[in-house]
Amino acid sequence: MAEKQNRKQPERPAYETAWEKIRSGMLRDLAWSVYPQLGKPGQMARDDWACVTSQGELVLNSARSGTVGEWEYVLTHCLLHLGMDHFRRERMDDPAWLTACDLLVTDFLRSSHTGTLPPEFQRTPPFPARSEEQAYSYLKEHPELLAECGFSTTTHGRPDMVWTGELPHRTSFQKLFAQSLQNAIQDALRSSSRLGEGMGRWRPDYLQARDWFLSSYPLLGALASSFTIVDDRDTVRRMGISVAAVNCQLRELYLNPDCRLHLEGWKFILAHEFLHAALRHDVRCQDRDPVLWNVACDFVVNDWLLEMNVGAMPDFALHDPAFRGMSVEGVYDQVCQDVRFYTGRDPKDLLYGDEAWWDTLEGSEVDEYYRSAIYQGLEYHTRQGRGFLPAGLVEEIRAVSRPPIPWDVELARWFDEQFAPMEKHRSYARLSRRQSATPDIPRPAWRTEPDVEHQRIFGVVLDTSGSMDRQLLAAALGSIASYSQARDVHHVRVVFCDAAPYDQGVLHPEDIAGAVQVRGRGGTKLQPGIDLLEHDPAFPKDAPLLIITDGACDRLQLHGREHAYLIPWGNRLPFPPRGPVFKLR
Repeated sequence: MAEKQNRKQPERPAYETAWEKIRSGMLRDLAWSVYPQLGKPGQMARDDWACVTSQGELVLNSARSGTVGEWEYVLTHCLLHLGMDHFRRERMDDPAWLTACDLLVTDFLRSSHTGTLPPEFQRTPPFPARSEEQAYSYLKEHPELLAECGFSTTTHGRPDMVWTGELPHRTSFQKLFAQSLQNAIQDALRSSSRLGEGMGRWRPDYLQARDWFLSSYPLLGALASSFTIVDDRDTVRRMGISVAAVNCQLRELYLNPDCRLHLEGWKFILAHEFLHAALRHDVRCQDRDPVLWNVACDFVVNDWLLEMNVGAMPDFALHDPAFRGMSVEGVYDQVCQDVRFYTGRDPKDLLYGDEAWWDTLEGSEVDEYYRSAIYQGLEYHTRQGRGFLPAGLVEEIRAVSRPPIPWDVELARWFDEQFAPMEKHRSYARLSRRQSATPDIPRPAWRTEPDVEHQRIFGVVLDTSGSMDRQLLAAALGSIASYSQARDVHHVRVVFCDAAPYDQGVLHPEDIAGAVQVRGRGGTKLQPGIDLLEHDPAFPKDAPLLIITDGACDRLQLHGREHAYLIPWGNRLPFPPRGPVFKLR
């Protein structure tokens, strides 16, 4: 028994300790988007340290011995290649460019006093490197200096940058590098101001909780590093924030410093707000009631955090075991059945911004960062065995990380549901084209029933007011025409609407685009166009409808007819739609 107690635990590899230090240091935003992996047998030489690929893979040589400081230097060296945009496809085979990049990274590490220089790097470069281009030009003029500038983290003159292709996603390592430096400067200024006020080494519990996520909880570590904490008393009081709130657009986390919570309670609160942002709860609200949607999100998130044993749930947090295992949408439906009871329990911790902002370039980059950060955190958390995660949370993270299905693909599925493939049969009424080869043998031809083909028709109600963009109309009508022809639908009943309906009759799909005209430029009133089709005996009662509008329309009475909406991306219908909505990008 004594032998078991005295048995020492295996020591942690130095490169793991160094990597944790980097993830909580100056380059934490960049480091949280890259995950190291050990090299396969035969992939690296015995004396190699590490190398980095153009797709953000950091390959380590676990057989190389080194101190924590030396590994910190080497791993930061590789990270800087990504952050400084050194992967130029046209120059990856040029030794002068690779050497110039190593010189600039070496100069940066020496000036910032990062880590401990390994013995092979403890020499002075032959000339100062002010930029990659300057060093590259100088080495081109003096190629004899290439042998003296070997600062690669691999041996035998091999480069530590390996081209493996373009990134499969939109991660920008350069922006993450800039963001890391900006956050490091802000932390330094904040720390110096507190020291100047005589606060010494004391840090509020919520800042200590944030640091805990950076160093010890990889699932939410990247998200924790990306938010700016706003703890100004006047600001949070003016915004009516009693505990905490998150603004996903501004990437700001508002915390009330007067809230009396201990460290474990702040861990729970911060994880709660990070999951709001990571799972895109503000965007997924759509046309739902924002107060009840926030309540439903809190019920689900709080139950997950209890299962994960993250911090300690405060007494005022919303929790109901009856909702365990349910999705946010399912809980929302339950909450809506007792609106009066749940309206007064609004936590007010999810701040909704401008929905159209997410359609801008900056909005799409922020959205992509949230999706990538939580997915990469899940992969690292699972691979390292860092703790239990509820199945519902894992499913939501994997669903959020996948890009949304393009509208034209969803529209194609809708066509498949409405128009099944036509069955063909053989008929002697029309001879096969092979008949001429064997005139003495009658051969039937494949054909479809003409009556069935004539019944395949659908309606298009098109908003042609001046607010509709012509390019979006062209994209929508072009896709409709293509899908109609591919599914043997040769009749389309078209009605244009702005302030009044304009019946275009039955058209062939390829004639729709040429018949569109912008009339009147008045307000959008689509109900008269719907009524025109509903009261027309020539239009089948079971024919589906496609409604193309900018969303500025009243609730439509469709009398149970199958229908779908096509609206511009970023717009929304003023009423909950019963049919599917395809957003034109």
